[in-house]
Amino acid sequence: MLVFTKEKLVFLSVPKTGTTAWQAALGARASMVVSDPPELKHAPVFRYNRFFRPMLEKFVGEGLDVIAVMREPISWLGSWYRYRQRPFLDGHANSTAGLSFDDFATAYMKGKAPSFANVGAQSKFLEPTRNGTAVTHLFRYEDQPGLIAFLADRLQCEVTLERRNTSTGGAPVAGPPQLSPQLERRLRRKFAPDFALWEGIGANGTYTPVPVPSI
Repeated sequence: MLVFTKEKLVFLSVPKTGTTAWQAALGARASMVVSDPPELKHAPVFRYNRFFRPMLEKFVGEGLDVIAVMREPISWLGSWYRYRQRPFLDGHANSTAGLSFDDFATAYMKGKAPSFANVGAQSKFLEPTRNGTAVTHLFRYEDQPGLIAFLADRLQCEVTLERRNTSTGGAPVAGPPQLSPQLERRLRRKFAPDFALWEGIGANGTYTPVPVPSI
């Protein structure tokens, strides 16, 4: 998470959306950089609302804008799959070594996903809270120029982004893993809110928030 107090801007760090690169690019410009532990670095909207928003509004004032990045859901899942294939995780419960992407997606769709496939959902990360706290500008990961232009204008500085912390440790990637057509249809049905949210992102970070679930 990055906080820019003068500009009243908070940049949430959705996992697997280039957060390490953004912290490297803007960390020196930010008033606050939350890089550890992961539970705070990757604080979703509900955690930002509970722990960070009250403090920031007390000392910075109300009316903070909150921005975030969302990745196309299958690409996002593929990034988790590749990330957990790292040799460092061999023998660990979170390792996806030896699994096909179809195997990983099947496990992800279970009611209680096993450890290696328990990666959450972007729609839940970005879900507004009942008091109205929500992301005000949401950008597609695939639209880096749009996000860079927004930040350069808002922060009034040049923004240069370098790719860091890739899922393959910097090794070349032949292409994103592919799901079988049947599994892709199942994934789109089960995680329809994620696909609807990503597809509804417009220019300049405009989007339709996911609805707050009823009690």
